Amino acid sequence: MGGLQLSKERIGFIGLGLMGHGMAKNLVTKGWPLTVMAHRNRAPVESLVALGASEVSTPAEMARQVDVIVLCVTGSPEVRGIISGPDGIAAAGRELLIIDCSTSDPSVTMELARQLQPNGITLADAPLSRTPADAQAGTLDVMAGGDDHVFSRMEPILGAFAGRIVRTGPVGTGHTMKLLNNFLSLGYASLYSEALMIAGKTGLSPQAFDNVIRGGRMDCGFYQTFSKWFIDHDPNAHKFSIRNAFKDLSYLQSLVTAVGAANPVGAAVRNSFGLAVGLGHAEDYVPKMADIITDANKG
Repeated sequence: MGGLQLSKERIGFIGLGLMGHGMAKNLVTKGWPLTVMAHRNRAPVESLVALGASEVSTPAEMARQVDVIVLCVTGSPEVRGIISGPDGIAAAGRELLIIDCSTSDPSVTMELARQLQPNGITLADAPLSRTPADAQAGTLDVMAGGDDHVFSRMEPILGAFAGRIVRTGPVGTGHTMKLLNNFLSLGYASLYSEALMIAGKTGLSPQAFDNVIRGGRMDCGFYQTFSKWFIDHDPNAHKFSIRNAFKDLSYLQSLVTAVGAANPVGAAVRNSFGLAVGLGHAEDYVPKMADIITDANKG
């Protein structure tokens, strides 16, 4: 079917950062009527408006004009403020669907979903995996939580920027799975960093380490981006900040506490990232952990 599909819902998008800009670009270039909102940086807004998007100044104004709002912000406090603030989405008093692609606290997601339901607002969670390059290419992985009707409604929207969409269950399960996914990847980051530190202290070069790991059983997609820093010194190898990594690991700790489980490995990984934040590296990207752990063990 050629041309613009008139049945496509009107989409609002809040959070045009490293991931969000590519996602929104895919939506507007694939024919979805798009409305966006600036935060601190106007450049992504202006590029999307040039492609045909409309601009508003508040979440409430956006909610009065669209059918679905996609959020791609830092975490639960930002999501709550966008929805419930004085100029928030809920203030518009309209029925709509909110798709939260942020990495949020699952307990907050489920609480917000319950609070919004009587007002006709449906909240679904659809957090992301992969990189900003995948966001631009439309090949992200998405973990989607919501009932059958909600999932069927949001699946074509997610498909504009995702290469793989996995339904995880009811609302909240997407954010839970995202925390587990990040626990695994950030756990690998901690392990690789400590292993590289020990390698350096015993005379093994990063290249020798890489020659053994690459192509072996401990290789994986995460290692291949992580290693672009300590092998190629690519500062944009994996654009995910240590601050956000520590935030996600803290959400996991809260979840583990709520279910009454022991999570000693998670605590150790969180402590590694907490150390990096405490040493002033919050805004560095995760692959810099290799340097941070090595520097912390000099002497």
